[in-house]
Amino acid sequence: MMNQQAKYSQNTRREFISDLGHGFTGIALASLLGTAAEASDTVRLPHVSPKAKSVIWFFMNGGTSHLESFDPKPALNKYAGKTIDESPYKKQVLDSPFYRKNVRDFSGVPRDLMPKLYPLQVGYRKRGQSGIEVSDWFPHVGSCIDDIAVVRSMWTTDNDHAAQLQFHTGRHIFDGFYPSIGSWVHYGLGSLNENLPQFVVMGTPPGDCCGGVGAHDGSYLGPEHSGVRMTINPNNPLVFGSPGNKVSRKERRDQLDLLRGLNELTAIKYPDDANLRARIKSHELAFRMQMSVPNVVDLSQETQATRDLYGLDETATGGFGQQALVARRLVEQGVRFVQIYDNGWDAHSKLKDSHSKTCKRVDKPIAGLLKDLKQRGLLDETLVVWATEFGRTPGAERSDGRDHHPYGFSVWLAGGGIKGGIVHGATDELGFHAVENRHYVTDVHATILHQCGLDSRKLEIPGQKRLDIDHGSPIKDIIA
Repeated sequence: MMNQQAKYSQNTRREFISDLGHGFTGIALASLLGTAAEASDTVRLPHVSPKAKSVIWFFMNGGTSHLESFDPKPALNKYAGKTIDESPYKKQVLDSPFYRKNVRDFSGVPRDLMPKLYPLQVGYRKRGQSGIEVSDWFPHVGSCIDDIAVVRSMWTTDNDHAAQLQFHTGRHIFDGFYPSIGSWVHYGLGSLNENLPQFVVMGTPPGDCCGGVGAHDGSYLGPEHSGVRMTINPNNPLVFGSPGNKVSRKERRDQLDLLRGLNELTAIKYPDDANLRARIKSHELAFRMQMSVPNVVDLSQETQATRDLYGLDETATGGFGQQALVARRLVEQGVRFVQIYDNGWDAHSKLKDSHSKTCKRVDKPIAGLLKDLKQRGLLDETLVVWATEFGRTPGAERSDGRDHHPYGFSVWLAGGGIKGGIVHGATDELGFHAVENRHYVTDVHATILHQCGLDSRKLEIPGQKRLDIDHGSPIKDIIA
C-alpha cells in the first residue's frame, strides 16, 4: 500500500508540473536533455590528438577471396589438384598447433577440409612503386596501392555468415548483440554537423541470420548511436524518412512541433526512458535531415570528370559508384562514419564468374573515392577501410568454388594517418593460416578508434563489462 501511495504521489507531482504549461515542460525537458548531453561530453572529446575526422567503411558481405584479391599464392597454381597432404606444406598446415586447436575445436571440421588445392582464378601483378601484389580483378584499387596498407593476417572465429556481425561488433552471434564500431565512433566523438546523421549506412545490411541491423546498432550505447539507413535516391534518401510529396516544409515543421510537445509531456512523466529521449532527438534531427540530406545525394552538380572517376555512367559500376561518391560528400559535410555494405561475394561455386563481376562493381568506385579524397585534400583526415567477413579456402569446393575461411584473410586501410604502400602480416604459402602478426577483427576497430583519437578503455559504460579481446590493439606497424 505504501509503495502504491508513493508511486501515486510521484506521478501526481509529475503531472502537476506538466499542467503548469508547455513552457515549463519545455524548460524541464531541455534540462533533462542538457544533463544527458553534459554527461556525454566527457567522452566526446578525443582522448589523444586525432588523425582522422571521419571513417568510410566498405564491407563485402559473403566473404571475398583473399587469394584472388590482396594475397595471391602462386603455390596454389603449382600444386593445383593435389591434396594438402601431397603438397610440401602438409606439416606446416595440417600439423600446426593452430590448425589442430582452431579448425577442429572451433567448428569440428575434419582435417580433410576442402583438401584438393584450387588454382588462382585470375592473374596478379606487382603494383605501384611499393610493388605489392594485387589481383588483376582490382586494377583500379591496385593503382592506389601506394596509399594503402594491406593487412594479410586477419582471423575470426565464426565460420558462417554471422561473421558479418562479429566483424562489426567483435562478438560471436551466440554472445548476443554489442555496439558496432560505427556506434563507438559516434558515441565517442559526437557531431560535426547537426543537420546530418553522424553514422550513415548504405547498401544492403546482413540478413537476420547474420546479425541483421546488429552490424550497425548502438546496442547498450543507446539507439541514438545506431546507424541511419540512407539510399542514393534524392527523392527519398532516408528510409521511412520522407514527409511525402504533398507535405510542405511549414506543415512538416508544425507536425513536429505538435509531436515534440506531446513527447515533452511524456518525458516529464518518464524521465528515465532512454528510447523516448532518443525519439525526441531523432524527430528534430529527422526534420533537419529531410531538409539537408537530399542535397547531399543530389549528384547533378558533379562534373563529368568526377562522374567518370567513380564510373557513375557505367552499368557495372554506376550504383556502387553513387554510394562511394555520396560517402565523399557526407564526410565533406562532417559525417563521422559512413558504412557501405556490398553483397554477392559468397563464391561456393563459379568463383571466377561471380568474383570477376563483384570486383568490377566495386573496384573503380573505391579507387575513384581514394583519388577524389586525395585530390581534395581530404584523404589525410578520412580513414577508408575495406573489409570482409572472412576469406575463402585454398581448397576447391564443388570443383569451381571456395568455402568460408576464417583462419587467415585480408583487409586494407588508407588515409587518416595510415602508412601507404605497405603489407603487414602474412598467411602461409597456401593462404591457409594467418602466421605472422596475426590480428583478430577488433584490432581493426582499435586502429580506427586510435586514429580518431579515442581509447576504447576510456569509453567504459557503467554495468557493461568488456573482455580484453573486445578492445583489441591498434595495428601500430601501419600507423604513420
